[in-house]
Amino acid sequence: MIKDNQVHLNRAHVIVDGLLVAGSYALSYYLKFESVFADKTPGGRLSMPVYFSALYYLIPSYLLLYYMVQLYTSRRALRLWDEFVDIVQANVMGVIGFLVVLYIINQPDFSRSMIAIFFVMNTTLTTIAHWLLRKFLRFIRKKGYNIKHILLVGYSRAAEGYISRIMENPQWGYEIAGVLDDFVPLGTSYHGIKVIGKIEQLNEYLENNSYDEITITLPLDDYDRLEELVAECEKSGVHTKFIPDYQSLFPSNPYTEDVQGIPVVNIRYVPLTNPLNRMMKRLVDIVGSLIAIIIFSPVMLAAAIAVKVTSEGPVIYKQERVGLGGQHFMMYKFRTMKVQTEAEEKKGWTTKGDPRITKVGGFLRKTSIDEMPQFFNIFAGKMSLVGPRPERPQFVEKFKEQIPRYMVKHQVRPGLTGWAQINGYRGDTSIRKRIDYDIYYIENWSMVFDFKIMLGTLRHGFVNKNAY
Repeated sequence: MIKDNQVHLNRAHVIVDGLLVAGSYALSYYLKFESVFADKTPGGRLSMPVYFSALYYLIPSYLLLYYMVQLYTSRRALRLWDEFVDIVQANVMGVIGFLVVLYIINQPDFSRSMIAIFFVMNTTLTTIAHWLLRKFLRFIRKKGYNIKHILLVGYSRAAEGYISRIMENPQWGYEIAGVLDDFVPLGTSYHGIKVIGKIEQLNEYLENNSYDEITITLPLDDYDRLEELVAECEKSGVHTKFIPDYQSLFPSNPYTEDVQGIPVVNIRYVPLTNPLNRMMKRLVDIVGSLIAIIIFSPVMLAAAIAVKVTSEGPVIYKQERVGLGGQHFMMYKFRTMKVQTEAEEKKGWTTKGDPRITKVGGFLRKTSIDEMPQFFNIFAGKMSLVGPRPERPQFVEKFKEQIPRYMVKHQVRPGLTGWAQINGYRGDTSIRKRIDYDIYYIENWSMVFDFKIMLGTLRHGFVNKNAY
């Protein structure tokens, strides 16, 4: 079983992170005071023992911060980028805490620039170390080590979804032994995972095999057995998980209220219904869009000239879209197509090789420069920097009848970029997948999530292969 080795791995992980904090700090001291770039003017500098005495507090504090952002929980199914965001978050809190302590103890001579170097060095080295750990774990998992063996109990849509994700991500190191079910015939296979027995044989399988995890994936109409199965799994001492078979009803991160001991799950919890959250997001939109308009004004001016010179028609293209609360608004873009009639526009969205797109328009679309006038939509309050992309009214009418939960996206302002966009769902891609990502964003919104998406947009760049 994996859990004994996992304990040793976690301990080694903590020790390495502690050494990295110490090493980053020592390297920052060297770069600031001892390297060829250092200012070696005598006087006005604290002694080396004073600087290094801070490590007695920094190392445990940083390890605690890493624990708080869950760097030491199982991160098999988490991407390196998500881990990097957590590392940055912990280091930002660490540096802020460091500066606050220096202010409280009235220590103005402690080098602030050295603290800034330490932030960069520690974030970089810790990210590299975690990347190398992922590479190492992926390597040994290919050799058959560090594998987590799972047994599924119940064949359902939830079971199929879980199997699909595990099979698509072998680097996670999950191995599904099989599925127990009373209604699906023995030998039934899904992506190579077979139904190997009846649910009543669970105790027998637990006694004769060493599983790291039991995952209960019962279909919705079989939930009367849930309590019994949980008790049986817990009696065996094997870690047990439950994947509900009602993802289409409940949010991915349900909000639960405690009504005098009774848990009440909100079917749809939208954090942005909170007035304070809305105000914070709107403030970021105003400041961010204003800064973007100033920074990108030369690019927008050049794009406007290019559009005007190379094709007949207006520079700015206005199109009706559906926004917050289902209200219609005019969204602005640089015109990238030949001028069309209203009937031609309603034929459908663009596809690869669309003859309506001009040469300059193709470049503007690929680089997303055509989207920049939407900063004015954001400043005016019709859109947000981050959110689901707005759609045209005729498609909203079509999709709301075809795609479950489609209209949930209109509970927040539409965005210039979004969780679906940085995951590749933009342009001529699956609407259903796009809505899944949009709803996940809506249900899990936070300012940290917004900044993560903005960083993701910068990371992936503005060039988009799906933008025709």
